[in-house]
Amino acid sequence: MVPYYLRDHRSAWREKLTIAAVNASSASTVRPPTVDGIGASSVRLPPGDWPWLLDFLCQRFAGIPRATWEARMQAGRVHDADGSVLGTTAPYRAGRLIHYYRDLPEEPPIPFAATILHRDDHLLVADKPHFLPTIPSGRFLRETLLVRLKQQTGLDDLIPLHRLDRATAGLVLFSVNPATRGAYSALFAERRIDKTYEALAPTRTALAFPLTRRSRLVGSAPFFRMTEVDGTPNTETRIERIGTLGAISRYRLTPLTGRKHQLRVHMAALGMPIVNDLWYPALLDDAVDDYTRPLKLLARSLRFIDPLTGAERGFESQLAL
Repeated sequence: MVPYYLRDHRSAWREKLTIAAVNASSASTVRPPTVDGIGASSVRLPPGDWPWLLDFLCQRFAGIPRATWEARMQAGRVHDADGSVLGTTAPYRAGRLIHYYRDLPEEPPIPFAATILHRDDHLLVADKPHFLPTIPSGRFLRETLLVRLKQQTGLDDLIPLHRLDRATAGLVLFSVNPATRGAYSALFAERRIDKTYEALAPTRTALAFPLTRRSRLVGSAPFFRMTEVDGTPNTETRIERIGTLGAISRYRLTPLTGRKHQLRVHMAALGMPIVNDLWYPALLDDAVDDYTRPLKLLARSLRFIDPLTGAERGFESQLAL
């Protein structure tokens, strides 16, 4: 059986786009349960004259061998919207919504655990360790904060309201209840949540603190990096020095915008790259994780007015740099 990560990339992207379209058009559909914290994928069958469902799946996802689809069906891993198992002789019916469970690669365990700091009927707050991705991406699926928390709590509807870089540790806020998710998501979209970070970086005596860094960030090469360019600023970070340890100082970083890698780029641009940053200012070899040298960046606190109750709420990370 071909592992998920060895599939044809074009087919994988087509699968993701199909899943996204189904999710957007059928939010009220009851989805099948997660298995070990990992949910099923979905596809809506378009008009066509395929005699069998298996024939359609093999053509739509051409990078996945027919034998793989046959094995999935024989193992009961392809379902109709009502939960009925669809076998290799299931006829093709346009408009049908089907769910299926993918093949998952083997993943080396990430040897750090997250801590649940708070849980109620609407929110869950977790302290994410360094090196653990927030959500499935790239080569990580099982070894992610979201999947681990689903396994731990049994909450199939758990969704992160924001993300942290894999290299960054600290607070991540999750929605527990789909009915109130929009109210809490708006806190981030409308910048009604205060986030503070702490970082260790070189001491710069020539700079006067506190200071504010504003710049325009755009995507760079390789695709996962960001860079500053001329133009109207789209990022803003307030930086305070809160302690000095000789050549290294502790900084409090308050992002007033939320661009990818904003804090890392701004600190590097000021001549004080965050300790153990392998991407900024220069891209260094990070093919193998060095667990003894985590990025010294921590999402320390989250504060906001609860949109349901109007009460002030705040959470503090229990981790240390």
